[in-house]
Amino acid sequence: MDTLRGRLLVATPAIESGPFTRSVVFLLDHDGDGALGVIVNRPLESDVDDVLPDWANLVNAPVCLFDGGPVAMDSALALGVIAGPKDEQSAPPIGWRQMAGRVGLVDLEGPVPSRGEFTGLRVFAGYAGWGPGQLEDEIDEGAWLVIDARDEDLVSPQPETLWREVLRRLDTDARFLTTFPDDPSAN
Repeated sequence: MDTLRGRLLVATPAIESGPFTRSVVFLLDHDGDGALGVIVNRPLESDVDDVLPDWANLVNAPVCLFDGGPVAMDSALALGVIAGPKDEQSAPPIGWRQMAGRVGLVDLEGPVPSRGEFTGLRVFAGYAGWGPGQLEDEIDEGAWLVIDARDEDLVSPQPETLWREVLRRLDTDARFLTTFPDDPSAN
């Protein structure tokens, strides 16, 4: 399987419980050693200002931490969407490392970037990880749909609606998953 780095994993109703139910995951890395990503549609109650006060004014609304996944929830990582197109001529912001297109990891221990360097910034507690072949097996079993990511998916001002929004973009019958009830037993 080619790398899925920079794409979205969208949970199907086959994932009935746990941290990935109706999740949208942005894949930061995917190769023969496994995969790593962050859930982009799970805001937490904690404000960024409480944990990283210097960064709070750079984070997009909602200005809170996001549950990035069940691994290392006591650590934080940030994704930033740079303001301009990424090309060889322009220097990236200090502390930004490209993951895909204009999206990259931001070093939270480095200098705080100036306003305007990013069109979007989000801070995640934890991440999602898969061992070698594990994600591919889950995709084959129908647990995940792989969909092209848009920069705005990563910094959506309404992350609670992102799962349905991303599925509605599909031109296949999978878009009808948006009508699947939250609790099928109540149907």
